[in-house]
Amino acid sequence: MSFLNLWLNSGLVVLGLMVALWLLSLALKNSSIIDIFWGTGFVIIFWVGTLLIPGGLTAHTILLGVILTIWGLRLSLYIFQRNHGKPEDFRYAKWREETGKNWWWRSFFKVFLLQGILLWIISTPLLAMQTSSGSDSALKCWDLIAVIIWLTGFAFEAGGDYQLARFKANPDNKGKLLNTGFWSVTRHPNYWGDAVQWWGFYLLALISGAWWTVFSPIIMTWLLRNVSGVVMLEKSLKDTKPGYAEYVANTPSFMPRIFPRKKQ
Repeated sequence: MSFLNLWLNSGLVVLGLMVALWLLSLALKNSSIIDIFWGTGFVIIFWVGTLLIPGGLTAHTILLGVILTIWGLRLSLYIFQRNHGKPEDFRYAKWREETGKNWWWRSFFKVFLLQGILLWIISTPLLAMQTSSGSDSALKCWDLIAVIIWLTGFAFEAGGDYQLARFKANPDNKGKLLNTGFWSVTRHPNYWGDAVQWWGFYLLALISGAWWTVFSPIIMTWLLRNVSGVVMLEKSLKDTKPGYAEYVANTPSFMPRIFPRKKQ
């Protein structure tokens, strides 16, 4: 199967999944369920791709599939646990209030179809490597480097999420600001870690010959840094979290500070 056929077929899979999620959101009256599915969506696309390609399981695809699955399922499980039993996320609730009775159909285009298209485009290296000429080559040093990059990102994302969950679980920390551990070197270790992992995924695709899919980690990094991650979250934190202005002045927003900040 050619890459184009594989990519188009994956698009149909994504469309079907988004329609199903949209219908579920109408029943639950909660559009934020899309956040839970985000990581799992990439996992589904990747493994469906391997099923569509005869002999699709190679050393490279298995390696990418394993680390991608760990990333995607952990992210989905974390968001599910974080949101379980809580009302709709404030971003979607605001859109629902602004749109009124038309939200039921507009949510499909503004939330589900839009994120489905992004998921489809960003997943390109995951599919391209499966049809690239180098996908069946033996694992080499560059594969180890790609895994190390991914592990670095995974440590920041999963470690940052774990530290934040523990911090919030302690009643004594209510109203306080987490600025230790991963959160002492970057204000958003989870978003930084997510971006780094996607560069690790891309490096595996690059090794297999899908060098042209570099737009995927660029888009993901840009979204995390400028759209759905850092910028959107900090708009609310600056006005609601005591001490956040000082935290902003002393801690990088995205890329971690490697060396300790010099005292004035």
